Amino acid sequence: MASVEIIHRQPIHLLWYWLAFINIIAFIAMSVDKYRARNHKWRIPEKTLFLFAVLGGSLGGICGMYAFRHKTLHKKFTVGFPAILFFQIAIGILLYRYI
Repeated sequence: MASVEIIHRQPIHLLWYWLAFINIIAFIAMSVDKYRARNHKWRIPEKTLFLFAVLGGSLGGICGMYAFRHKTLHKKFTVGFPAILFFQIAIGILLYRYI
């Protein structure tokens, strides 16, 4: 019985590992992009920052946005990232309830 329970829980652990990883990446990406903006270097495309958010890193992106004061004047980010996070939380709640 214990081995069945471990197998059943494993995908959830992988999901948590993925979310931790992608949120750290999104946070770092905001930091790197801010650094590059200040130093007039090649920037991380906005599409890439949004991709990190859509892949589960929306919270890390939001934290990075405000920690580094980066993209905070762009409505696309100040509204978009929280909207993605809200949508992801809603999907998570629905999956938790019905699976």
